[in-house]
Amino acid sequence: MDITIGCQNVANENLTTNGSQILPTSKRQARPMTKLEPQEQQEVWLTAVELVGGKVPTGRIVKDVVQKIMERSKLPNTYQWGEVCQILAKDNPELRGKGGCWGIVARVNDFSCTVKTWDGEYAVGLQHLKFYNYLSAVCEQMREICDRINRLRENENLEEAARAVLKHLGELKQPYLTGVEEKLLMLLESEYGVRIIL
Repeated sequence: MDITIGCQNVANENLTTNGSQILPTSKRQARPMTKLEPQEQQEVWLTAVELVGGKVPTGRIVKDVVQKIMERSKLPNTYQWGEVCQILAKDNPELRGKGGCWGIVARVNDFSCTVKTWDGEYAVGLQHLKFYNYLSAVCEQMREICDRINRLRENENLEEAARAVLKHLGELKQPYLTGVEEKLLMLLESEYGVRIIL
């Protein structure tokens, strides 16, 4: 792990506790900073220490500060409500099992989007999204499919086989349902008494 905090050479009163310097005590604190330049690593560490009142910050706090530093240098969010995108789960354990899934942009934030998928909504950073350049008619079709799947999922009597079909439909790599997939979805809607809203 290549990391240079730079704290050793900084004369800063905020870095001392009982005369000793505050340095990372675990890999979880240092790992998030490895993607940054040394001066940015120093800024992250000083900010994280300050946030916790001059104590050793947790890895999660360091990671949050790193994220804010990285977001500063990024272009603004260009996603729009209703667009279809793909989730890239790389380096984000909170998105485990969502890699490659499509989603609908439900809310646009500065450096993230709230994405509606077949099984709920997720706040996803821009680095974990891939833009699909679909026409507005295709985006509308995907929104309808997503809404239909979500309405079915709300049924508390849904059997495991039905859940498996919905999962499959929600993780498709194409922006449409084949004839068989559409028939399966319509069969489930009929079976569970879910009204189709078009």
